[in-house]
Amino acid sequence: MGILEELAGAAAAVEGAKKLDPNAGLVTEGVAAVVGFEGTEAVTNFIEKKEEEKKD
Repeated sequence: MGILEELAGAAAAVEGAKKLDPNAGLVTEGVAAVVGFEGTEAVTNFIEKKEEEKKD
């Protein structure tokens, strides 16, 4: 997994937060970015783990 996927997840989360609340503040956008970044990493790790289990 690369940093680009994590940054894309963060950007998508920030855009989603803006769509839900057009008046979202900097803190809300920052939290969305962190959640998107970490969420992308968690989903990617989960998928990789399932693929490894499939191979075994």
